Amino acid sequence: MGVIYFDHLAATPLHPRVKEAMIKHIETVYGNPATDNHVGQPAALALEEARVRVAALINADPKEVVFNSGGTESVNHALKGIGIGLREKGRHIITSNIEHKAVLNSLRTLRLLDYRVTSLDVDQYGLVDPAAVEKAITPETILISIMLGNNEIGTLEPVAEIAKIAKKHKVMMHTDAVAATGIIPVDVQELGVNLLSLAANQFYGPPGVGALYVRKGTPLWPLLDGGLQENKRRAGTENLIGIVGMGMAAEMARLEMPERLPRIKALKDRLAQGIKGRIPEIKINGHPTQCLPHLFSVSVEYIEGESLVMMLDDEGIIVATRSACASGSLRASHVLIGTGLGHALAQGTLVFTLGVDNTEADIDKVLQVMPGIVQTLREMSPLYKKEHAG
Repeated sequence: MGVIYFDHLAATPLHPRVKEAMIKHIETVYGNPATDNHVGQPAALALEEARVRVAALINADPKEVVFNSGGTESVNHALKGIGIGLREKGRHIITSNIEHKAVLNSLRTLRLLDYRVTSLDVDQYGLVDPAAVEKAITPETILISIMLGNNEIGTLEPVAEIAKIAKKHKVMMHTDAVAATGIIPVDVQELGVNLLSLAANQFYGPPGVGALYVRKGTPLWPLLDGGLQENKRRAGTENLIGIVGMGMAAEMARLEMPERLPRIKALKDRLAQGIKGRIPEIKINGHPTQCLPHLFSVSVEYIEGESLVMMLDDEGIIVATRSACASGSLRASHVLIGTGLGHALAQGTLVFTLGVDNTEADIDKVLQVMPGIVQTLREMSPLYKKEHAG
């Protein structure tokens, strides 16, 4: 039985061109890009070529791209680096209550260091109100961090509008764009942000490598102490094999996005319409139009999401209940609770993230088996029996 994979936010398979580029690099280049010799020079060239490709994906200057170990480090560097870099100006940071754990836990650490954090509520769709952001700004505010696309419900936030507010008040603006970059067009000039986090494994690159966009003039303190790598922004010898893969993945995403987007969006619509037509008593999460084109979140009444995931897995269908970084937690998703969903319904949530290899046949298999699984689980639920007695 073949596996049908709908968990592309956890990891994506390597694009064939990415795999080819990484293997070629392993076989031909082994030098350290920081060494000025005949072995190090090809490595330095490969590093800068990858930097140019990643910069092109987000319309940035290559010198503004800092390579790192992935989305989590990128977020940590942005928040803590600005916190330290602007500590003399103030210690107030604004965010939302549906951010990724990398943001929330970084800010928890800063709270221990006497920084003050304002976490804003969102509406039923997960949208942050720009007016609420502006109202929360004080003379001590140094940073606003609002994600671009939510990794659990798919809602796209009004980051460009919030960035304009931040600029007006001379406040730094960061966006966690890990779930969006390489999936939809992301342009740092249009967004107007000072910092943007991205990760290769979201757009068919290798895991364990990412980048932080740092606009020229942004007062960012290094997260790691050591050498002068990454324009003095990130010490340590670069993961060059991973970075080469990220560079090629970025180029492929930029070139193939016009073809990928409509196809994946059509598959998502087929899935959404099919589930709504076949399974009663469900709730679709996230904004109906301002959303990531490959993510579909649905909460099913009277069942427990983990059970549904396991039974779908038995059918060869891989889906998730929430972010991979939060899997294993028995708590209801803070994102869903933040949108006003009740704890019981939040626990019955599935998140489908589609990829370039998914087909209509994959969608149809889900629509064939999922209604029966849901009914089986509901018939085991005392609450469902009570609500539907007679």
